[in-house]
Amino acid sequence: MNLINVKSQDFYCQDIISFRKKALQWADIHYDTYMLLNGNGYDSLYGSFPDMLAIGRKNEVKANQYCFDELESFVNKPHNGLFGFLTYDLKNEIEKLTSLNEDVVKFPALHFFEPQVVIRFDKSGLFNINAESPVDIYNLIIEFEAPVSKAKFNLNQLIQHTSQEEYIEDVRNIINHIEDGDIYELNYCISFSSKEADIDVLNLYLKLNELAPTPFSTLYKSGIHSIISASPERFLKKTGHTILSQPMKGTIGRGTSKTEDIELANKLRNSEKEVAENMMIVDLVRNDLAKSCKAGTVRVDDLFGVYQFPTVHQMISTISGKLKEEISLVEIIKNAYPMGSMTGAPKIRAMELIDQFEKFKRGPFSGAAGYIAANGDFDLNVLIRSVFYNKEEKHLTFAVGSAITYDSAAEQEYNECLLKAEFMLKLLSQKL
Repeated sequence: MNLINVKSQDFYCQDIISFRKKALQWADIHYDTYMLLNGNGYDSLYGSFPDMLAIGRKNEVKANQYCFDELESFVNKPHNGLFGFLTYDLKNEIEKLTSLNEDVVKFPALHFFEPQVVIRFDKSGLFNINAESPVDIYNLIIEFEAPVSKAKFNLNQLIQHTSQEEYIEDVRNIINHIEDGDIYELNYCISFSSKEADIDVLNLYLKLNELAPTPFSTLYKSGIHSIISASPERFLKKTGHTILSQPMKGTIGRGTSKTEDIELANKLRNSEKEVAENMMIVDLVRNDLAKSCKAGTVRVDDLFGVYQFPTVHQMISTISGKLKEEISLVEIIKNAYPMGSMTGAPKIRAMELIDQFEKFKRGPFSGAAGYIAANGDFDLNVLIRSVFYNKEEKHLTFAVGSAITYDSAAEQEYNECLLKAEFMLKLLSQKL
């Protein structure tokens, strides 16, 4: 991504990981806003996030109403690339829906910014700086001496807001809706939070990424709001006239030996329940993409692929299509938003029931974050396996969930949620 009206220059560093950490520390000290996208070296057929650090705000759009209109206006102006996020509750601007639960982290509904500096890293040691004066930025980072770490990580009790008993009762009620033909799948989530949390956001991200490196990892910090994400899932990617979505449905733990690990992966691949869950969402995503694509071009490129992550195996399918002429970037996003893997199907009724059964307002959780290039291409993740932090309110939260279908056993679904929460709970129990 080459920025317009700024200079671009290549540099080399033998230890690119250390340089990236130093650049992050420099940005964290000197700028109110920055965002890191980190693909962690995942080299799949469909790619991962590019390794980019966006620093400072040249321009921005931050909105709580008419968000898609505001974003449309912003992206249609000349820009050098945008970084930011959309919250799940933008569903209310697309459909006649509401969000009635308490908003504890109080993020804006949408925020994208045009950075002053973009550094793009390459695992070979090469990196590129786009800025008014790339050499000056390089020298500032090289000469920067990070202060002695006084990393703060103080939490009072981390509260789980849905007990096992409440979860099981809710799942039984959701299955009743399925039996009545109201829905046939619903992604039901539970949240964890801590009040009076005092954390060093950058240090928390570095620890999280060490524990769980993922292909769509993100660190966002702007003012009082921070997102610390180990997302393994892509929501939507646009490259030229092609769009690509990779819904993730189906989870099983990793083995303690190579043999056990292979057995578990095969168990996931051959699970009728997990395959059925994934297929339901594939059909939903095909329908979502068809709204933006030329007739007959939507196809499933990879069905029921099983991919390995540090703590779990995940079943991921890949759907793509060729875009209609003259369709706008924002319309493409709206046609697929929010992502079906985090709602269920039919999507609208599933979202109504989500608000009824869940005990929290999702906000940025199960929203999307990423970048929009100057040429209109974009790549957005799904904000799962993520911590959300409001520094002013001192409120930290994260959430996990699973897909509920007719065949779901409530106790097993609850255990799947805890499996997904395991690495986050491990991280948050550490004294950094």
